[in-house]
Amino acid sequence: MAPKILITDDDELMLISVEGLLESKGYAVDSASSGKEALEKAASGSYDLFVLDIVMPVMSGFAVLESLRKMEAYDTTPIVMLSAKSGEADREKGKHLGATRFLPKPIEPEKLIEALEELLP
Repeated sequence: MAPKILITDDDELMLISVEGLLESKGYAVDSASSGKEALEKAASGSYDLFVLDIVMPVMSGFAVLESLRKMEAYDTTPIVMLSAKSGEADREKGKHLGATRFLPKPIEPEKLIEALEELLP
């Protein structure tokens, strides 16, 4: 069975492109356009990895990350953070909250696939 990944980003074009990329590599992909939607899907589903945008309205990717880490089902699940803000402060905050990887936007497809292949069994 293909690993199931939840992508969360408020940019619809980003969701479509990342979803298409990952599906073409054989992953089962679900998407959410807000942090609230991501947490609702996480609570009612089962995911092997999360890809989260950091900068989103209402609930940031950091807030989603923190909430996911408090859920027993996802306390060790790989979480890849994506952001156009690639400063060291964001990386440190993400690492402190439990992010597994940090990739800058614009996404380099080969780097994302490489990260997923390393993180998923």
